[in-house]
Amino acid sequence: MERNMVQGSIAKALVLFTIPLVLSGMLQQIFNWVDAFIVGNVEGESALAGIGATTSLYNLFVMVITGFTGGLSVLAAQEFGMGQKKRLKELLSSHVVLLGGIFVVISFSGMAFTHAILLAMDTPENIFDISEQYLRIMFLGIPFLAVYNTYSAILRGMGDSKAPFLSVLVCSAVNVILDVVFVAALGYGAAGAAAATVISQGAMTAFLILYAAKKYPLLRFHLNWSVLKGTAITRGSRFALPPAIQSGTSSVGNIFLQRFMNGFGDQTVAAITTSYRVDTMILLPVINFSSGISTMAAQNIGAGEPERAKSVLRTGAAMMTGISLCLTVLILFSGEFLIAIFGLTPESVSIGGEFFRAIASFYVVYGLAMAVRGYLEGIGDMVFSGVVGVASLAVRIICSYAFVDLFERKVISYAEAFSWVVLLGAYLLRYAWKKRQQ
Repeated sequence: MERNMVQGSIAKALVLFTIPLVLSGMLQQIFNWVDAFIVGNVEGESALAGIGATTSLYNLFVMVITGFTGGLSVLAAQEFGMGQKKRLKELLSSHVVLLGGIFVVISFSGMAFTHAILLAMDTPENIFDISEQYLRIMFLGIPFLAVYNTYSAILRGMGDSKAPFLSVLVCSAVNVILDVVFVAALGYGAAGAAAATVISQGAMTAFLILYAAKKYPLLRFHLNWSVLKGTAITRGSRFALPPAIQSGTSSVGNIFLQRFMNGFGDQTVAAITTSYRVDTMILLPVINFSSGISTMAAQNIGAGEPERAKSVLRTGAAMMTGISLCLTVLILFSGEFLIAIFGLTPESVSIGGEFFRAIASFYVVYGLAMAVRGYLEGIGDMVFSGVVGVASLAVRIICSYAFVDLFERKVISYAEAFSWVVLLGAYLLRYAWKKRQQ
């Protein structure tokens, strides 16, 4: 249900809002893990590498969608804090039609050019066909993600983080069942895993639409072009375009980094992409606490409570530090085991463990950076956040290529860790400047 976060305990509100987000994020990652786990153990390491080689490209579209809708969520939270609930319907309907239409076109274009794109990414020849089959099917699910994330953003802005969790729960259940049927039973391999994912994404989206229509009559609308409202799109774009551009730019950079990683061979591709699956899961509490800080700060800014918004940052940063330290310990002790369950060879597991030992000690830096970022975005400082995100990616790419001869494959983790240091420094300087202005 919707939750007003402009009064009461900040820590309690953050926890209650964030836990469903963390759980939904974990479920999303688990159904990605199920794909990798079943494919890796049934089809082997080459099939797993074939899936991994498509990750950065597919994530380009996912990150643009989540970046854009993340900005919408901040606007929705501010308007909810101001009591302007009727604007939420226009915000939702306009962007469902707009994003849904755009990503239908992108989806079919991606399917048509999959082969050429994978050639440009220097995908290893021995996994090329697997990657092509997997990615072409995965493109079909992108419009579902656009609609789902738009609904999820508006509901999060209203303080309802339970709905995304329930929809992802449905999605995960469908995905696990279909993975077992398509991959393990019928032997469709990576293509079967992709089909299971797309069908489950459709189920997830349908569930959330029905949930919102039943729970919030205010959000009901009839799907047609007349629901496009220029004022809603203008307001939404002001908040949503900067993070979307930043996320898209970051994902393009990650494609270059994927090509860079591909140069180390399919064993390193399998090891590092699998490590990133684990790393993404481990860092979900950090990412979702950042979203919680952003939503809570935005509601308080909308309600005219800037000092309470600052308290949200202080409380959130303290909680983030504790969470990050716990995650560091967890990954150092269990990282290699988590990689091994995907069916990788001992040599690949060793490469993944090497990656974790290098990156985990910087989790606290990343956690604090995300806390400050959440606050800055919550107060509406979207452009700066986007610019800094792009700058930190540039640092990561430059360091990867500049120091590869010195660190070899370890440069993948060292370059990312250093980019986090740059990120935190820039956000802290911006916060200090904002505070001095006030």
